[in-house]
Amino acid sequence: MSDGTDLIKLYSARILALAADIPHLGRLETPHASVTRRSPLCGSTVTVDVVVNNGKLEALGQDVKACALGQAAASVAAAAAIGATYQQLVQARDQLRAMLKAQGPVPDAPFDGFEVLTPAVEYKNRHASILLSIEAMVEAMEQATAPAS
Repeated sequence: MSDGTDLIKLYSARILALAADIPHLGRLETPHASVTRRSPLCGSTVTVDVVVNNGKLEALGQDVKACALGQAAASVAAAAAIGATYQQLVQARDQLRAMLKAQGPVPDAPFDGFEVLTPAVEYKNRHASILLSIEAMVEAMEQATAPAS
């Protein structure tokens, strides 16, 4: 069981600052795709709107209702996502998942800001909330770039 010192480290001033200042907060009026993801364990919910042009994320909107860790992750993801391709977002998601679940390295730049969440590796019940935003971005990019049927 973790003690109070571990929780203080987990909810560091840097994490709380990121949670309080999430870029691209709010919904887009005319997104190319929108995705809502929810963590059944804690109830955190993130809705992501994207506009994609020339295979790159041009505009992003987020509605984030999550714990401080989920909010901080949404902040890091949003700060790095504009201009990213679908493949770059997939790589960032996969690297973040590996960092959390397999103690892998911090995701590559420009998503290396996820380093702030390394203390959460020990808190498996928080992983789903941390992954919500980047997973929603990947899914929305996939929908926005899928060929019309």
